[in-house]
Amino acid sequence: MPQSARAGREGDVLAVVSQSGPTVSFYDAASDRHLDTLEVPCSPHELCFDPTQRLLWCTTAYASGYYHANSGRRTELTVIDPDTRRVVEIIDLAPEHGPHGLALDTVRKRLYVSVEGSEDRPGGVVVIDTRTRRPLGRIDTDAPGPHWFVIDPEGRTGYAANKEAPFVSVVDLERDVLTAKVEVPGSEGIAVSSDGTLVYVAAPYGGSFDAGAGAGAGAGAGADAAGRPATGVRVIDARTRSVVATLPTQDIVLPVHMTSTGKLLVAEMRSAFDPASALGRHAPGRLTVFSGQTHEQLGQLDVGLCPLTITSSPDGRIGYVAGVASSTVDIVDLDSLHRLGRLDIAMRGEAGAHGLAYIPRAA
Repeated sequence: MPQSARAGREGDVLAVVSQSGPTVSFYDAASDRHLDTLEVPCSPHELCFDPTQRLLWCTTAYASGYYHANSGRRTELTVIDPDTRRVVEIIDLAPEHGPHGLALDTVRKRLYVSVEGSEDRPGGVVVIDTRTRRPLGRIDTDAPGPHWFVIDPEGRTGYAANKEAPFVSVVDLERDVLTAKVEVPGSEGIAVSSDGTLVYVAAPYGGSFDAGAGAGAGAGAGADAAGRPATGVRVIDARTRSVVATLPTQDIVLPVHMTSTGKLLVAEMRSAFDPASALGRHAPGRLTVFSGQTHEQLGQLDVGLCPLTITSSPDGRIGYVAGVASSTVDIVDLDSLHRLGRLDIAMRGEAGAHGLAYIPRAA
């Protein structure tokens, strides 16, 4: 990594999930040097770092497999000390199952965890007290598969992306109730602008049709030439709770991420159906960067296979993109849009690098 990009990162750490590891690996953020690998319960998915408690949270969604093809849903959250790199506690959320998305409110000391529905109740969000590490309650989202969950900067409103359900669930975090549904054609990743006025949603759901089917859809388009939902990122006005624009992409978008400097990072999956592989046949994924202010496309860069998660450094200069099929993490200079490096994450099956968390050094 160039010296300019190294500046100020000494002691910072990047944590990376390997879904089939099943592990969380730790890397020096200044040198990309591997520091340690910690085994965790099977099929870990997402990570969230809590700077107030200085703990790392990891979800375990399935016994094996994916949302649409798994051997059973798990119920655990693993709590990790990122400094000693040891498991502090494993929390069982049963009867809740399929925990996936994580969102943190450091002011109210709450962690929000999306969980999947069952025959007798819809999916929802479990609320956890980060001091006691115990559940406080549940918010129904009225959809079977809420996956990613985000909150606005004030911690008053939450948004759940729902895979098959044709809407984004909007919840009041002060009353812990569902308050609105914003129509989108199934959704994947989700992010909120730094001022909380806009919500960015990757839609349609990646299982809606083969990747690439909507290529070439125009800005604001609702469907492609065949009548299928246009690929891209729906922009929701948080005040009116309506879609006001679509940022176009050539292929299906899975994760989205908003940096501290106001850049929207969007990862496109490029693949085709392959009956011999649960993950399909992949071409390199694509990182597309938009301005959060003007929505102008700032540039693109090829990344690993099937990018599932994006994060960035606190200063917004470095982006990290995890490719689950190649089990790689691409490290990107977000000013020049050049790749600074690539981490190869060990895996034991088809699914590798997934959840990411940037951990600043301890004070």
